Amino acid sequence: MKFLKVGRVAIITRGRYAGKKVVIIQPLDTGSKSHPFPHALVAGIERYPSPITRRMSKKRQTKCSKVKPFIKTVNYNHLMPTRYTLELEGLKGVISNDTFKEGTEPREEAKKTIKKSFEERYTTGKNRWFFTPLRF
Repeated sequence: MKFLKVGRVAIITRGRYAGKKVVIIQPLDTGSKSHPFPHALVAGIERYPSPITRRMSKKRQTKCSKVKPFIKTVNYNHLMPTRYTLELEGLKGVISNDTFKEGTEPREEAKKTIKKSFEERYTTGKNRWFFTPLRF
Protein backbone atom coordinates (compact mmCIF):
# COMPACT_ATOMS: atom_id res chain seq x y z
CA MET A 1 0.00 0.00 0.00
CA LYS A 2 1.37 3.35 -0.97
CA PHE A 3 0.45 5.20 2.24
CA LEU A 4 1.90 2.63 4.69
CA LYS A 5 5.50 3.81 4.43
CA VAL A 6 8.45 3.83 6.81
CA GLY A 7 7.90 6.25 9.68
CA ARG A 8 4.09 6.40 9.42
CA VAL A 9 2.31 6.28 12.78
CA ALA A 10 -0.59 3.81 12.89
CA ILE A 11 -2.97 2.39 15.47
CA ILE A 12 -3.39 -1.35 15.99
CA THR A 13 -7.06 -2.32 15.84
CA ARG A 14 -7.00 -5.99 16.86
CA GLY A 15 -5.34 -8.27 19.37
CA ARG A 16 -3.36 -7.77 22.54
CA TYR A 17 -2.11 -4.32 21.54
CA ALA A 18 -5.43 -2.99 20.22
CA GLY A 19 -5.61 0.78 20.57
CA LYS A 20 -1.84 1.19 20.91
CA LYS A 21 0.16 3.51 18.67
CA VAL A 22 2.92 2.07 16.53
CA VAL A 23 5.40 3.36 14.00
CA ILE A 24 6.04 1.34 10.84
CA ILE A 25 9.67 0.27 10.58
CA GLN A 26 9.50 -1.94 7.48
CA PRO A 27 6.43 -2.45 5.27
CA LEU A 28 6.26 -5.75 3.35
CA ASP A 29 3.57 -5.42 0.65
CA THR A 30 4.11 -8.82 -0.95
CA GLY A 31 4.51 -10.77 2.28
CA SER A 32 7.15 -13.36 3.03
CA LYS A 33 7.42 -17.13 3.19
CA SER A 34 6.55 -17.28 6.89
CA HIS A 35 3.81 -14.62 6.60
CA PRO A 36 2.20 -14.93 3.12
CA PHE A 37 0.11 -11.77 3.46
CA PRO A 38 0.93 -8.06 3.34
CA HIS A 39 2.26 -7.01 6.73
CA ALA A 40 4.58 -4.55 8.44
CA LEU A 41 7.25 -4.72 11.09
CA VAL A 42 6.22 -2.19 13.72
CA ALA A 43 7.53 -0.77 16.99
CA GLY A 44 5.00 0.60 19.45
CA ILE A 45 4.38 1.67 23.00
CA GLU A 46 2.99 -0.96 25.36
CA ARG A 47 3.04 1.31 28.42
CA TYR A 48 2.84 5.06 27.90
CA PRO A 49 4.73 7.52 30.12
CA SER A 50 2.81 8.96 33.07
CA PRO A 51 1.92 12.66 33.22
CA ILE A 52 4.51 14.91 34.84
CA THR A 53 3.68 17.86 37.10
CA ARG A 54 5.82 20.71 38.43
CA ARG A 55 5.70 19.45 42.01
CA MET A 56 7.49 16.20 41.14
CA SER A 57 11.15 15.75 42.00
CA LYS A 58 13.69 15.06 39.25
CA LYS A 59 13.95 11.43 40.32
CA ARG A 60 10.18 11.00 40.12
CA GLN A 61 10.08 12.74 36.73
CA THR A 62 12.63 10.35 35.25
CA LYS A 63 10.67 7.41 36.63
CA CYS A 64 7.39 8.70 35.19
CA SER A 65 8.88 9.33 31.76
CA LYS A 66 9.77 5.68 31.16
CA VAL A 67 8.31 3.93 28.11
CA LYS A 68 7.76 0.21 27.58
CA PRO A 69 8.03 -0.65 23.86
CA PHE A 70 7.07 -3.71 21.83
CA ILE A 71 7.98 -4.97 18.37
CA LYS A 72 5.67 -7.03 16.23
CA THR A 73 4.69 -8.08 12.71
CA VAL A 74 1.17 -6.87 12.01
CA ASN A 75 -1.16 -7.61 9.11
CA TYR A 76 -2.15 -4.50 7.12
CA ASN A 77 -5.82 -5.28 7.86
CA HIS A 78 -5.15 -4.66 11.56
CA LEU A 79 -3.44 -1.27 11.12
CA MET A 80 -5.19 2.09 10.93
CA PRO A 81 -2.77 4.71 9.57
CA THR A 82 -2.79 8.27 10.91
CA ARG A 83 -1.64 11.55 9.40
CA TYR A 84 1.42 11.63 11.67
CA THR A 85 4.95 10.49 10.85
CA LEU A 86 8.08 9.92 12.93
CA GLU A 87 11.65 10.35 11.76
CA LEU A 88 13.46 7.08 12.34
CA GLU A 89 17.17 7.79 12.00
CA GLY A 90 18.30 5.25 14.59
CA LEU A 91 15.63 2.58 14.17
CA LYS A 92 15.95 1.56 10.51
CA GLY A 93 18.53 -1.20 10.96
CA VAL A 94 17.31 -2.38 14.36
CA ILE A 95 14.38 -4.59 13.33
CA SER A 96 14.40 -7.07 10.45
CA ASN A 97 12.80 -10.43 9.77
CA ASP A 98 15.83 -12.11 11.36
CA THR A 99 15.07 -10.40 14.68
CA PHE A 100 12.00 -12.60 15.14
CA LYS A 101 13.58 -15.90 14.03
CA GLU A 102 16.60 -16.33 16.30
CA GLY A 103 15.29 -16.77 19.84
CA THR A 104 14.76 -13.89 22.25
CA GLU A 105 18.23 -12.29 22.43
CA PRO A 106 18.08 -10.19 19.24
CA ARG A 107 14.51 -9.23 20.04
CA GLU A 108 15.42 -7.97 23.52
CA GLU A 109 18.36 -5.99 22.10
CA ALA A 110 16.05 -4.38 19.54
CA LYS A 111 13.55 -3.50 22.29
CA LYS A 112 16.31 -1.85 24.35
CA THR A 113 17.45 0.37 21.48
CA ILE A 114 13.85 1.29 20.64
CA LYS A 115 13.15 2.09 24.30
CA LYS A 116 16.19 4.37 24.42
CA SER A 117 15.21 6.26 21.28
CA PHE A 118 11.54 6.58 22.33
CA GLU A 119 12.48 7.92 25.79
CA GLU A 120 14.96 10.37 24.28
CA ARG A 121 12.30 11.62 21.87
CA TYR A 122 9.79 11.96 24.72
CA THR A 123 12.11 13.95 26.99
CA THR A 124 13.01 16.38 24.19
CA GLY A 125 9.29 17.01 23.61
CA LYS A 126 9.16 15.89 19.97
CA ASN A 127 6.09 14.07 18.62
CA ARG A 128 4.03 14.73 21.70
CA TRP A 129 0.88 13.11 20.25
CA PHE A 130 2.64 9.76 19.81
CA PHE A 131 3.34 9.48 23.53
CA THR A 132 -0.19 10.13 24.78
CA PRO A 133 -2.55 7.16 25.11
CA LEU A 134 -5.74 7.10 23.08
CA ARG A 135 -8.83 8.20 24.96
CA PHE A 136 -12.03 6.45 23.91
